[in-house]
Amino acid sequence: MNAVRHIVVAIALLTLVGMPLSAQDKPKEGAENTKDAVVKGAKVVVDKTEDGLSKTGEVMTDGWITTRVHERFVGEDLLKGSDIKVDTSKHVVTLKGTVMGQAGRARATSVAMHTEGVHRVVNHLTIGPKHKD
Repeated sequence: MNAVRHIVVAIALLTLVGMPLSAQDKPKEGAENTKDAVVKGAKVVVDKTEDGLSKTGEVMTDGWITTRVHERFVGEDLLKGSDIKVDTSKHVVTLKGTVMGQAGRARATSVAMHTEGVHRVVNHLTIGPKHKD
């Protein structure tokens, strides 16, 4: 939320700087226009950041989180030979599929939980070989 405050302040300052001279001549009307612009800008910022921002400034949507969890599973020795499906809804990650052992199950949960933007992990992984389709 700290980033949101910074954005709202920046919008307010830009609104003041970009205010037409006619509005500056009429302080009450100008103040009202500025207030309206700031409120509108703040609503846009809140809408855009409802999912949150990553450390790199990317919007952390459920799709972004799902992709990020999948990326982090690649190269994990304990997850080799696993078949894990990741589903994310409202920043809650659900893991389904199979892993080769209990250590892999625990590692998948840990990797998902420590992924930026994840609030909770639901683990429905089973232990065993990959299911063949």
